[in-house]
Amino acid sequence: MSAARDRILDTAFRLFYARGVRSVGVDTIIAESAVAKATLYKHFPGKDDLVLAYLDRVDAGWRGSLEAAAEAAGPDPRDQLVGMFDALAAACRRDGFHGCAFINTAAQSESGTAVHDRTVRHKAQVREWVQGLAEQAGAADPQTLALSLSLLLDGGLASGVLDGRPEAADAARDAAATLVAAACPRA
Repeated sequence: MSAARDRILDTAFRLFYARGVRSVGVDTIIAESAVAKATLYKHFPGKDDLVLAYLDRVDAGWRGSLEAAAEAAGPDPRDQLVGMFDALAAACRRDGFHGCAFINTAAQSESGTAVHDRTVRHKAQVREWVQGLAEQAGAADPQTLALSLSLLLDGGLASGVLDGRPEAADAARDAAATLVAAACPRA
């Protein structure tokens, strides 16, 4: 990637997350990233291409955080299913936290568009990863456990920004521990 492309994407990442993808215009990104209009369009032929690149970056960061938090909880998949909520706690306590970039973007995009489809795909990929952990943990119904835990993650992200109370992540973690213990009893 070129330095200009990185600068554009860094600027878009900061502005899109803080203000929303639809409220930030291309001219603002051009001005704040100090590139020519032609340079932006060389790297991102349309605004949606830039939004998709932003979402790819968010996806890599969020899923990386979830996976790292799960791994830090130890080798037992039951512990990992609860440990991933440490990533939620860290996100909700981060300065400038504005909730889930995917939920925010989905709310600002039309169903059936490439941008909206990308938000849906991200949520499905996270749920599939959680389902894999649930299967490893011996859950009787890994699909339902994964859905429940994903809903807790999303609810914690929403509550963290709507209520301004990062301790919502702690409540989500406690609820996750209860769900995991019920769904995946230790032998």
